[in-house]
Amino acid sequence: MAQQGGGEKRIAAQHEKGKRTARERIEMLLDPDTFVETDLFVTPRQPGISNNGNAVGKYTDGVVTGWGKIDGRIVYVYAQDFTIMGGSLGESHGLKIARLIELAHQNGAPVVGLNDSGGARIQEGVDSLAACGEIFTRNVKSSGIIPQIAAILGPCAGAAVYSPALMDFVFMEADNAYMFLTGPEVVKAVTHEEVSSYDLGGAALHAAQSGVAHFVSEGEENMMASIRDLLTYLPSNNLTPAPVLISHDPAKRSVPELNKVVPSDERQPYDVKDVISAIVDDGAFMEVQSQYAQNIVVGFARFDGQSVGIVANQPLVLAGVLDIDASDKAARFIRFCDSFHIPLVTLVDTPGFLPGTAQEAGGVIRHGAKMIFAYAEATVPKVSVILRKAFGGAYIVMSSKHLKGDLNFAWPEANLAVMGPEGAVNILYRRDLAEAENLEQVRQEKIDEYRNEFANPFIAASRGYVNDVIPREDTRWRIISALEALQNKRQQTSARKHGNIPL
Repeated sequence: MAQQGGGEKRIAAQHEKGKRTARERIEMLLDPDTFVETDLFVTPRQPGISNNGNAVGKYTDGVVTGWGKIDGRIVYVYAQDFTIMGGSLGESHGLKIARLIELAHQNGAPVVGLNDSGGARIQEGVDSLAACGEIFTRNVKSSGIIPQIAAILGPCAGAAVYSPALMDFVFMEADNAYMFLTGPEVVKAVTHEEVSSYDLGGAALHAAQSGVAHFVSEGEENMMASIRDLLTYLPSNNLTPAPVLISHDPAKRSVPELNKVVPSDERQPYDVKDVISAIVDDGAFMEVQSQYAQNIVVGFARFDGQSVGIVANQPLVLAGVLDIDASDKAARFIRFCDSFHIPLVTLVDTPGFLPGTAQEAGGVIRHGAKMIFAYAEATVPKVSVILRKAFGGAYIVMSSKHLKGDLNFAWPEANLAVMGPEGAVNILYRRDLAEAENLEQVRQEKIDEYRNEFANPFIAASRGYVNDVIPREDTRWRIISALEALQNKRQQTSARKHGNIPL
């Protein structure tokens, strides 16, 4: 009876919506026949509340909890059961989840939460809110200790949305998932706005605008496959290394295609993901938050079988400038990688921070400082390659030597300076340009002079700010060689409770 959930009719209703049941989702996620359930016979604390007192739906209190294996590694998992009281989060329900996260924490294994719930259970009042708080406390306690992954497969509303927000990665199903603090009815009552659940908190909004969702999946099967894929890049906990896969992609493979992918003219755009695909193992790159702040690209890949986090400016979007959203996106990703000892590879091609009144009023100084804080704080191996340009504060921010970057490389045509040559010439030689008879010729001469004397990478290399100037085609094996040299890196940190990142 406990394994039947809310009964056949409610299971059928779930299927009619294109949704799977909690147990079906767990079976899709885990290796076959590895799931071990716990707390199967838990019931609501208030007698008679379960499905209006009916026997069916009495047990589990609307959430299935337990553990199993993914690629042979232990993973703890909970799945809210929408067929029982709409998956609402009551006291027993919440304490089951809290205890499971506690077990995962104590045993150093990832936790995956499959969310499909109407939110806190109104009938249980403050007890349901207390249970939410118990979950949040376990999320925070486990942060940086074990990977925490949230999958949104239906509604996720009210206080319950904060648990996924506290976790490391949020997956949303494209059609049926939505997240919001207050639903459409409350919004209408308070603000008189009429909005659908999807427009208020659907996957498209959270992936592209709010940044709450890290991944969007078409269908539940694809989501479970993506979660399994993500876990292959991650360690089980902060004291164990990420899995190293045997790579058949030669470490010393030359990458001559980079000469075609990246134009020498720094004003011409290109897709930095083509660079990433060319240099990583087998071209495999799992991008994180692909629809949000697209002027910066973050995600996971492998070099010679070793898992790494990649941060790269995207010249195809806003010329690769850094702005408020890009800084937030990158800073959080950097701090995740640092928490779990995943090396960072940074590909630099940025003209600086985005200027304008909207950015300044929005606090681009504060947000940009988050990225500085994240890179400077990170003690994992940090390798960077300046592809074409690194100007102004953005040069410092992008894992520079001054933020304790370990090994910093540049391509021969790279430019490193306070600002781009064109802007610098207009300021430095304003009088000469005003008096020039052949303006364009003089300007170009001054630009070339500036590049040669101030901006070329050999100037930075002569100061020790760049460790080497490398040919484009050697990029892959130089990164691999650097990571190999840094694999046993140890860096002492100051004794303190924690830093005060400029949130």
